[in-house]
Amino acid sequence: MARIAVPPIKCQGIKTKLVPWIKKQMNWSGDGRWIEPFFGSGVVGFNVRPKKAIFCDNNPHIIGFYQGVNSGEITPAVVRGFLEKQGALLSEQGGDYYYEVRERFNETRTPLDFLFLNRSCFNGVIRFNSKGKFNVPFNHKPERFSKAYVTKVVNQVKSVRHLCQVNEWEFVCQDFRETFSLVEESDFVYCDPPYVGRHTDYFNTWGEEEEADLFRLLSGCKAQFILSTWHNNQHRHNPYIDRFWSGFHIVTRNHFYHVGAKEKNRKPMLEALVMNYVPPVEKKETVEQYLQPRLLEQRADYSSNS
Repeated sequence: MARIAVPPIKCQGIKTKLVPWIKKQMNWSGDGRWIEPFFGSGVVGFNVRPKKAIFCDNNPHIIGFYQGVNSGEITPAVVRGFLEKQGALLSEQGGDYYYEVRERFNETRTPLDFLFLNRSCFNGVIRFNSKGKFNVPFNHKPERFSKAYVTKVVNQVKSVRHLCQVNEWEFVCQDFRETFSLVEESDFVYCDPPYVGRHTDYFNTWGEEEEADLFRLLSGCKAQFILSTWHNNQHRHNPYIDRFWSGFHIVTRNHFYHVGAKEKNRKPMLEALVMNYVPPVEKKETVEQYLQPRLLEQRADYSSNS
């Protein structure tokens, strides 16, 4: 299996370990554009490596960082110099300096401060309060930016920078509804929205209204798509699987998300991929085992009554 390219910006729900599985479900020639209305960490797109792509998100800080990488304003050398300097101050002053940078970022919104906070906050969580201020606490690791760690982040930036140079990629800050207006039949759409009831305060809220809007847009999508969502865990079932997504093809797989502070709190999740086409089927699996029924009548009925 090819090595997975890890992005420099971390994000809750990152799909690093799911990339091979997601790629296996794709049925796309590579013509057209790869379009992501919910860019997030970007780990799937960075590993698909499409020739043409439009990466969109409503979080201006993520998009602003990658716009800087794409334009050449943020280079590996710039990142190294910045993290070495800021890391030394963090080592000297500890958590006080982290909170100083957090306050500075909430005033200036600079992309490099965002990178610093993302790599030194608790579990790489991206979270903003109702006033739009980054509010994730310190990870209590003042020696975070060791020489080896800085080099790792720099190499991740270098990888993205190279992909930007050899491909035609755009990074756009906009609402997902606007992004769907760009989709053409030859494109491939990968959606990884915030999970209803799972990810809160990523940047803006995500609830039933947003899930319903996404359903309507994907139901009318001219291109092939994959939607990443959650199916169930040991405590509850995603109600929108039955309400919205059961009319499409669905494949599932167990997965752990390592966000909890304690290992015992890190429970498995049944991850689901929703598609508007028949995905490839493993040799030892039947179509019945692998796919949900395509309940077109249910989907059409909901759309007509919405």
